[in-house]
Amino acid sequence: MAAKATLMMDDTSSTSTGVPPSSFLKGILEHLSSRQYVKLPEQIYKADSVAVVSLQRYLCEQSEGHSGNNYSYDVTITDGVWRAKCFLHPSLNHLVHTNTLRTGSDIIITQCSFVYNERRLGHGYISIEKVSCGSGRSALLSNIRDVYTLPMLVKGGIEQSTLLQSDVPLQVTRKHYLSVWNDEDPEGNIWTVVPPSPALVLDVSKISLLHSLESSFRSSYKPLPLLVRILHKSRLRYYGKMGSKIDFPYQAYFEVADQSGTMSLVLWNELCPQYYLTLNVGTVLYLQYYSLKQSYLKRSRPQMDHYGIKEFTSVEISLNFRNPASVITVVPPKKVQPQWSLPDVSYRFTTRSNLGRFFNNSVCDIIGLVTFVGRVERKKCKSNNEKYWTFRWVHVVDGTSEQPFILEIFSSSQPEIFVNISPMTYLVCTQMRVCQVEGSLPYLTTSCETELFITGYHKGQPYVNDPTVKNFIQWTKTQKDNVILQKTAVGGYYSYPHAPQKFTQSVAETSEQVPLVAVSDLKKVLATLHYREHTKVAIQGQITAVRFVEKSSTTKAQGPEENKMPIVSADGQTVLDVQETSSSASNSVEQLTPRKRKRTIQIRAAPQENKEVGEPEEEEGESLSGEPSVHPQIEGCHVLSWESSGWSRQRQEVSEHLRHKVLYQNSISRRFTFEEKNSLLSWSNLHPMRWTPEQSANVVPSAVDLGYYKVTILGINKMMAVDAAFLPVVCSTEQRAVGLPHARHDNTMMSCLSSGFVCPLSHSKATSPRPEEILPTASELEDVHLVCVLDICHLGGEEVEVLLSKVYKVTEVFLV
Repeated sequence: MAAKATLMMDDTSSTSTGVPPSSFLKGILEHLSSRQYVKLPEQIYKADSVAVVSLQRYLCEQSEGHSGNNYSYDVTITDGVWRAKCFLHPSLNHLVHTNTLRTGSDIIITQCSFVYNERRLGHGYISIEKVSCGSGRSALLSNIRDVYTLPMLVKGGIEQSTLLQSDVPLQVTRKHYLSVWNDEDPEGNIWTVVPPSPALVLDVSKISLLHSLESSFRSSYKPLPLLVRILHKSRLRYYGKMGSKIDFPYQAYFEVADQSGTMSLVLWNELCPQYYLTLNVGTVLYLQYYSLKQSYLKRSRPQMDHYGIKEFTSVEISLNFRNPASVITVVPPKKVQPQWSLPDVSYRFTTRSNLGRFFNNSVCDIIGLVTFVGRVERKKCKSNNEKYWTFRWVHVVDGTSEQPFILEIFSSSQPEIFVNISPMTYLVCTQMRVCQVEGSLPYLTTSCETELFITGYHKGQPYVNDPTVKNFIQWTKTQKDNVILQKTAVGGYYSYPHAPQKFTQSVAETSEQVPLVAVSDLKKVLATLHYREHTKVAIQGQITAVRFVEKSSTTKAQGPEENKMPIVSADGQTVLDVQETSSSASNSVEQLTPRKRKRTIQIRAAPQENKEVGEPEEEEGESLSGEPSVHPQIEGCHVLSWESSGWSRQRQEVSEHLRHKVLYQNSISRRFTFEEKNSLLSWSNLHPMRWTPEQSANVVPSAVDLGYYKVTILGINKMMAVDAAFLPVVCSTEQRAVGLPHARHDNTMMSCLSSGFVCPLSHSKATSPRPEEILPTASELEDVHLVCVLDICHLGGEEVEVLLSKVYKVTEVFLV
């Protein structure tokens, strides 16, 4: 239980002084300390915003206040004088899920309370219960030289509360933080590197060999120490659950070897923060007081047949913090003796020209020069609705083929490498699994044992003397940077593998197939997506309108934006909007507009009069003949459109039309340059958990946007409609052109929608077929029953990207 003193702030209150305190946060704490219920004057409410410095996530305590939420968030804020580490009320978690409340932005706290921990002396914190979030960059942080040197605000009487100062959660039953966006990345100061002792003296006269452990597993024989080398290392696995009392629920697998063979080793719980970052491939270990357990046979294992040594899979070595307390000694490389006969680390490097020889699900290692880095996206784990995998698509070339390696890279518990993958860097990926797919080039995806290395991390790695690696380095010396730079790209919409030629729906649904959903369910899909979550769905319907917009308003450089601050209360409802401009140093609120209380969702049905940004107003009854029409040029936009003959009537009859802006800054890739490297990486990565001054300085360069098609899809039952963007591949040098089928088509609108590209694909966008040539053929879409595949990605805030990737005629749909 927790006792609360509540502070309510609104624009109707007044006080005797009417003068805001010098520190807004200190004033809040003083009011909370002296009164049970307080309303602050309007000038304080309007004039004082605070900036979000950091967001931290952890497994929540099991209590009635966390219904429907498995995780809690601590948010550190500043008013420029003090910092305060606060607890975010669980009803506001959705603001973090959608990256609406994020670091580097200003917020206005409109309701908060002070919560005392009744089971622990001297511990309490501010709980934020109602907040208004700005959409732009913080004006406050730009005026602070070093925000992390500001003192931490602590309530009088609990000055000894170390939790407010330390890197541990405010909920005292939790001992560590998680990464905000996934569970695999180590997060916080508890993750340490233990250097080997140079004065180490080992007694290796009495040790056990791995082959003897299987026979001694069920006996009372106490095994002797082990002397082994690490051959493979898995990513971290977090298995925390509400109600669990394990402080550090982590697990990591290693494959270790001695002269007799290989065996799995498992690092458990508290030992993961202590040793995971220390234990690397190639490290030699001297292990004491370990235990033996029966192996978990259903887990994935690295492919190690190229070592030619025996694999012992019936038992595994467990290292625990207690019962027994394992002793792990890292042997310095100079202390490793040849007479120990420990196997050397071996790899299975292949070149791009040889990739076709690998079977599906086989494993290989690769090295290449990065040419394309996709934005980081998230995929929901099917076993846990609040657990997400983070991944990105990457292209690398090695000079042995015209085609690049296409890599689907998931987080490998190496966040410092994952976020810094950029074009023009040398990338090594180990234990990559080959995926052979119909209608597309093979691609490689990470396994549990994949490790990543980029320029700056190669020194001292065991692969540096591999012949394939040496040949690649020699090839790079023959290349010119300015030539390769012309082929580079960062971010933007990217989806792989390409859709198959036939759409198949099986009676027993599988994870591989695209789910076919009702159009009425699409609204729920759009409204429940989390930040950068990418999903793919298919709907049945007819295309009733196609509009080509030659130039989008999204092409300008991305800089500081106007802040729109919708106030969200603890019950998750929008109460009013605060319009704020970031030009004022005081961050004052210029307009306060009461609004009807309503639930906030990311995509909502818009009224008919809401037009697309950068498009001309659509007049009633236009294109009634079903022929394409050309609109006059308005604000730099040249629009060509077609409508079906019945759409003018049907759009008046639909119960809901999901209309929204369909193209965003994040939808369009950018050319990579060394000068803009930091800005491009920041833009394509997930939003950072901690604010840095560089975050405010980054300005994303302008996009080269040659236009897009806006497509209106009417559901098969003609009750709902949805708009989607169609971005066909128009140039063979685009990263999305890699792996497309070589079959030619007649370049009609239907053919382009079916294939995803215009024909022919030329080396220059300027010479590709024009929309004026394609849209006149759109009349063949009239009354055609189609299955439309949509790529959907939440880009943060209220931006949800909906792109049409492929359409199928009913003759191309099969039920199996």
